[in-house]
Amino acid sequence: MKLLLPFLCGAATGVLSAWGVGGGTLLLLCMTLFLGVEQAEAQGINLLYFLPTALISLRAHRQNGYLDAGAIKAAIPAGTVCALLAALAAASLDTSVLRKPFGVFLLLAGLSTLLQKDKK
Repeated sequence: MKLLLPFLCGAATGVLSAWGVGGGTLLLLCMTLFLGVEQAEAQGINLLYFLPTALISLRAHRQNGYLDAGAIKAAIPAGTVCALLAALAAASLDTSVLRKPFGVFLLLAGLSTLLQKDKK
């Protein structure tokens, strides 16, 4: 019974990830707000959670012809450098410094999604 809530959180955010809703972000919120997991640990778990879901999504996008080889070649080096710099910054800062900017980012991302116009 102790594992039921974490299992349900993981399953629900997995389904939402498949729909493109941003399940990883929701998983972070579930772990920190409802399961009492520290933010740094939750971020590590979220990174591990992301790997299989990203690989499955990548395979599906490739099969459906949604991948742009030029964009991928440009994004990989830039994304790698930015990820390394962000990881170094996050490791050197106190997590309390990162909480408010991350919360603002989540609010802006949510508003952007809500206000996005359908492109048909």
